[in-house]
Amino acid sequence: MATYTPMIQQYLQVKADYQDAFLFFRLGDFYEMFFDDAISASQELEITLTSREGGGEERIPMCGVPYHSAAQYIERLIERGYKVAICEQTEDPKQAKGVVKREVVQLITPGTMMEGKGLNEKENNFIAVISQFDGEIYGFVYCDLSTGEMKGTLLKGDFDIVLNELALSGAREVVLDNEFDANWQTKIRERTGATISFESDTEFKSVYSRLLTNSPNEELSTTAARLLNYLYRTQKRNLDHLQALDSYELQQFMKIDYFSKRNLELTETIRSKAKKGSLLWLLDETKTAMGGRLLKQWIDRPLLQESEIVRRQTLVETFITNYFERQDIREKLKEVYDLERLAGRVAFGNVNARDLVQLKRSLLQVPFIQTAIAGMNTKEAHAIMERLDPCEEIVDMLERSLSENPPLSLKDGNLIQDGYNEQLDQYRDASRNGKTWIAQLEREEREKTGIKSLKVGYNRVFGYYIEVTKANLHLLKEGQYERKQTLTNAERFITPELKEKEALILQAEEKSVDLEYELFTEIREYVKEFIPRLQALAKTISEIDVLQCFATISEERHYVKPNFSSERTMLIKDGRHPVVEKVMNAQEYVPNDCYLDQNRELLLITGPNMSGKSTYMRQVALTAILAQIGCFVPASEATLPIFDQVFTRIGAADDLIAGQSTFMVEMLEANHAIANATSDSLILFDEIGRGTSTYDGMSLAQAIIEYIHDKIGAKTLFSTHYHELTVLEEELNHLKNVHVSAIEQNGKVVFLHKIKEGAADKSYGIHVAQLANLPSELISRANEILQSFEQQQEYRENEQGQGEKQKAESVKEISQLSFFEEQEQDKKVNHQLTTKEKQIVNKIKNIDILDMTPMQAMNILYELHKKVKN
Repeated sequence: MATYTPMIQQYLQVKADYQDAFLFFRLGDFYEMFFDDAISASQELEITLTSREGGGEERIPMCGVPYHSAAQYIERLIERGYKVAICEQTEDPKQAKGVVKREVVQLITPGTMMEGKGLNEKENNFIAVISQFDGEIYGFVYCDLSTGEMKGTLLKGDFDIVLNELALSGAREVVLDNEFDANWQTKIRERTGATISFESDTEFKSVYSRLLTNSPNEELSTTAARLLNYLYRTQKRNLDHLQALDSYELQQFMKIDYFSKRNLELTETIRSKAKKGSLLWLLDETKTAMGGRLLKQWIDRPLLQESEIVRRQTLVETFITNYFERQDIREKLKEVYDLERLAGRVAFGNVNARDLVQLKRSLLQVPFIQTAIAGMNTKEAHAIMERLDPCEEIVDMLERSLSENPPLSLKDGNLIQDGYNEQLDQYRDASRNGKTWIAQLEREEREKTGIKSLKVGYNRVFGYYIEVTKANLHLLKEGQYERKQTLTNAERFITPELKEKEALILQAEEKSVDLEYELFTEIREYVKEFIPRLQALAKTISEIDVLQCFATISEERHYVKPNFSSERTMLIKDGRHPVVEKVMNAQEYVPNDCYLDQNRELLLITGPNMSGKSTYMRQVALTAILAQIGCFVPASEATLPIFDQVFTRIGAADDLIAGQSTFMVEMLEANHAIANATSDSLILFDEIGRGTSTYDGMSLAQAIIEYIHDKIGAKTLFSTHYHELTVLEEELNHLKNVHVSAIEQNGKVVFLHKIKEGAADKSYGIHVAQLANLPSELISRANEILQSFEQQQEYRENEQGQGEKQKAESVKEISQLSFFEEQEQDKKVNHQLTTKEKQIVNKIKNIDILDMTPMQAMNILYELHKKVKN
């Protein structure tokens, strides 16, 4: 350190406290980076890497960005998961003795962004904290700093529960204790991609009392304190907009684990990770950013409390019935600004005058929304209207104080209206009169000198001046003006009277700008007092926005209001997959019924690929979720139980990053459902067991079906290509076979997409391959192979029916199918058996066929087949 210059020493001292962040070090009009920061930043931001002398043996790598355009560079780093520490000059360089004092004024991280393109207006930007306590107890709290929302819960069990909750929150940053398990940190990164930060301070400070009044226990308070200490330490400013902790329990909402949420494509599609094509995309007819965020939260956490679901449904029905009032509300909501994030910026101190004008315009819409809701004339509508607070005091203040079209900058003046402040009016009058005097001076001097091109101008260096072109200098009298500056084609002059007026004008303008900024700061502080009321208003407007959105979608797409059954009956008539129906546009979607009750708990679904089994299963789950968030559902009639959980295993998704195969993922997701499902759950299993050999897969599929049927009793839709499993309908009382119908026309399969009772008679696999335009030669060969398999199956069935006498007869010659070459297999049966062959014969003799289940017989046959083949 001693060899470096004082400035570089200062840089290294500051950097020592922010090793995991890029340090933007303010030097004049630039933020500079040095050493490794400079090398990395030049690559990430694609800016020029230079170097400078710093007192050491070698030149120091260096790069920088202008301070006025730093925001865009900071956003790019944050989007890639980095942190940025902003180090500002904290004293006037002109008064500094030695190196100018500098200190970090804010640490910007992925979870603490307050504004910019990195914030999606219809998505929360959560930062989460996880604390571990004795006995597999975890505190989990997450907060959106931009809106002030803070939620938390205690989780009990293995760490997968915590991972699931973290993934559902979508947090971009996770704060942990320094001693947190390294393996779990790795799991967090792999599952969520979140940036990890550390905070060991869990001290409860008095300023947190207001925020933790709803905390039910010490563990949750400690966890929240860790997060709050991290936020106050990194942001170094007022956080008055933070809302009281909203504690919840997982049992309050329908549980949808991370895998099921992904499989059902609730908020993003599996393939592209995009919003388009998801349930959120279908439903999002919200008109405000706040409503869009609340809609996503409702989809993530469907309700279990029937009374609250019915309240939402009633309001949706009210909005549908009152079409014109709903349209008026939709128009007014378009004019409502993002009040939640505005309140955050007010508290943070980075709100500008245009933001406050938008706030005023937003508040002016509230009385119109109140009037429209009052016209609906239901008790539910009246209750929500009563919660709307127009905040007239803010409107009155902003109407009197701020200009209607203020500039973006707070240091350019013209923020405040005339008449708001007497002193400001005096400064403005002096400034305006002075400029009038300047214009009058220019006219008088032109007349005196006869120089029509003479002008009175201004620049920041010389102030006001009189400019005369060189061609007209001879018209001036000796000593008429005092020479100030010589240009190529002109001379600039001043007069004592002009300098006197200049002092008055500039002083008035400077004082005016300074006073305007002081007045704006006072206005901002006044608005800050109303933050709790603004946040409460934002919640109510958000709810109105989502409910009108449900009404609009339900009316346009012909959804119906579902009823709820206390007897666990599910009856969906003419159900549709809401997203697929929308994507198909004008094409006719084939609706299907779904009926389950206490005597019909499990549907075994068979049918060919591409026939719509997965779509049918998904639409049942989406119907249940839509109903429990309070929306109407895509059907002509619907009665549903209230499901406590939804589990799905649909589609093959290899978890290659975690080193898990398709089959392992299948088994893990199946185990998660089986271990956690109750009789009030909904389980969707699509072709479980296909990731392994036929016999293993079939055995597992049957065992899973039997376990769900006998031990759990959950409503279950289980699709399969193992047609052998359809015999289970005769053995399991609550299982019913259904199939997706298809017909064969002119040698090609036609999918009817209609669910019918009973098992499918064919799988049509080769027909599907034909639809995919596989080569005709390949299709013909596949048909030949299929016929051979069917003949062998027929032979085995006939032989089994002939009894023990037939088995003792001479072995008949059977041609063996080869996939690679066709050769005549004309070998005689060799009665001179080898030792291994004798072992196989003895094993067959010792089999007690009459005391075996079909599945056991199939497994033994499979083992023998492998031995003979070897």
